[in-house]
Amino acid sequence: MTLSPRTITVAGLVAGAIGIGLLWAAGVEFPFYPPPGLLILTAGAVLVGLLRWSWAPALGAFLGLFIIVGFALSSIISGTGTGNLTGDAGVGGIIGTVIQLAGAVVALAAGSVAARREVRTAR
Repeated sequence: MTLSPRTITVAGLVAGAIGIGLLWAAGVEFPFYPPPGLLILTAGAVLVGLLRWSWAPALGAFLGLFIIVGFALSSIISGTGTGNLTGDAGVGGIIGTVIQLAGAVVALAAGSVAARREVRTAR
């Protein structure tokens, strides 16, 4: 059984949301309650999974890129991204950050492949 790139995109978004949830549980402070990234990735996973439009997987790729850029910017501006990765928030912060970033990378890669495939078949 092989999984479609769209399914893998959804799984990446869900993993990213789980990672953010773990960060939250580890005590990492977010500017809002609940963490916006948790809501955004969860909503993105639902949309990519349920909408049959050819551009829907591109949304998943964009959200993966959004999380990666957000991590990079938070690392540059305040050091919180890399701080979580190096243990400032404890082991839970490290695990949550790794899962969040891995999910974002998977969503970006699989979403890009899925969008390209679906646009080709829609022509």
